[in-house]
Amino acid sequence: MPKEDVSYGEAIQKASASITRFPLIPVKGIPLMNHIANNWDSIWAFCPDPSDILIATYPKAGTTWTQEIVDLLLHNGDAEACKRAPTPVRSPFLEICSPPPIPSGLELLGEMDPPRMIKTHLPIQLVPPAFWEKKCKTIYVARNAKDNLVSYYYFDCMNLTQPEPGPWEGYIHKFMHGELAWGSWYDHVKSYWLEKENKNILYIFYEDMKENPRREIERIMRYLDLSVSDEVINRIVELTSFKNMKDNPMANYSCIPASVFDHSVSAFMRKGEVGDWINHFTPEQSKMFDEDYEKQMKDVNIPFKTLI
Repeated sequence: MPKEDVSYGEAIQKASASITRFPLIPVKGIPLMNHIANNWDSIWAFCPDPSDILIATYPKAGTTWTQEIVDLLLHNGDAEACKRAPTPVRSPFLEICSPPPIPSGLELLGEMDPPRMIKTHLPIQLVPPAFWEKKCKTIYVARNAKDNLVSYYYFDCMNLTQPEPGPWEGYIHKFMHGELAWGSWYDHVKSYWLEKENKNILYIFYEDMKENPRREIERIMRYLDLSVSDEVINRIVELTSFKNMKDNPMANYSCIPASVFDHSVSAFMRKGEVGDWINHFTPEQSKMFDEDYEKQMKDVNIPFKTLI
């Protein structure tokens, strides 16, 4: 077992007694967990290296999947190299802060040499400005609202650090009103979409990754100015299939103890499907959601697919 895995997992285990469902505190109008809000000045001041790669998403939109793809591209498809440590150590979560001795994202980044692969769920206006000043490569992954909502609901049920999700019926309204951690899905996907040309952001869709993973992996490769063989691309497609990711202990978040991520409630990697929302929304809920969606998204034309 890699040394990093032991230290990271043990740190979380030691802190698990103080783990609670942390309250949300607004930062510039965006609800964030209190530990993040309390450390905001340090996060905002973070200065990346120009070679760093930022992977940005709304929560539960394909973040871990994209991190694994990028890591494999950077390591020419070497699966063993990408098992050197669990995902949150290989690709630190920029803004995350937890009770000691769990290292914060900033602490993990401080121990790494560039180029680093950095994860964030921050909406674009809260991304530290040095990322744009340094012209860092940024990959944004967007997932259709209904599937994203379902996945986030199950995650909030099993993640014992996030606010109590409450019943499904109420959670839909929290999502629609932007009352969840990291704020409004609508504002999140729109803000990156509107800035994608100005800030040279590669904007990709979860549904496109499911429909044609090879094509999207090649898009990521070209954006990162990398060149790997067709054989390596084929290997990455296979290694990052949902089944293989779910079975990979370095990617499935099994390093997080049950006192923090209760996998008996829901797996971190649950289904990874497009269209699972049909199994959760009643016809009335779907109609209500669709009407609200039209209002909130009327000013943009982002080509989301709710089924493939």
